[in-house]
Amino acid sequence: MPLDAFWLPLLIKMAVTAAFVIAATKAAERAGALVAGMIATLPIAAGPSYVFLAFEHDPTFIADSALASLVINAATGIMALVYAALAQRRGLVLSLGAALCVWFALAAVVRSAPWTTTGAIAFNIVVFAVCIGIGNRFGHVRMPPVRRRWYDVPLRAVLVGLLVAVVVELSHRLGPTMTGILAVFPIVVTSLMAILHPRIGGPATAAVIAHTISGLVGFSLCCLTARLLVVPLGMPLGLSIALAVSIAANMAIGMIRRALVAQR
Repeated sequence: MPLDAFWLPLLIKMAVTAAFVIAATKAAERAGALVAGMIATLPIAAGPSYVFLAFEHDPTFIADSALASLVINAATGIMALVYAALAQRRGLVLSLGAALCVWFALAAVVRSAPWTTTGAIAFNIVVFAVCIGIGNRFGHVRMPPVRRRWYDVPLRAVLVGLLVAVVVELSHRLGPTMTGILAVFPIVVTSLMAILHPRIGGPATAAVIAHTISGLVGFSLCCLTARLLVVPLGMPLGLSIALAVSIAANMAIGMIRRALVAQR
């Protein structure tokens, strides 16, 4: 494969990814934690990963990967809750470190267990019902101004670009389950934790991350849509519908949460 065929799409994806993450940061400053959380949970990294994977694998592989992504996405909700709870009084290293340890431990469980679509849906319902209920207490913090540094864009672009490159290159060796897990590693959410926590403090960053939990529901619907549609409809249409579902779900969730806040 010519070098341009690999690097050009990757560089474009990195630039788009960086733009989305910066948009989430600006949203945290201007519109509050809720909007930032909704933006951060769009398929910014997973979307490009699945597009590249679609060129390398058949629809069955993509559907099986999407099932693993559906399950591990619920684990990301648990990770976000752990961080939000610890960040109220703890520093970045402990809060983020503990959250990542939880994610990797749950990833090991997901990899070893035989999952069905029904089981994955049930797991998501239980996890998000609990995590959203608990996480709501951390979401009501006024956002201070966010001071951006020159390296924010290239750092996050490189991190996500490397994640996608690793997932695509290793997918033939890892198989669909591990590929699906790595494809949705929460690189965007963790980068927000790492960058915002030292600048605006733990509680304010926790508010953004707490709102990502409900946004992750939209991403679970995206993974479920891909799981169900890529085989019968083909990968281009199936993945396109999955992306549309993610965007529509996050918009709806954001509007509902805004309405609930306004009623209080």
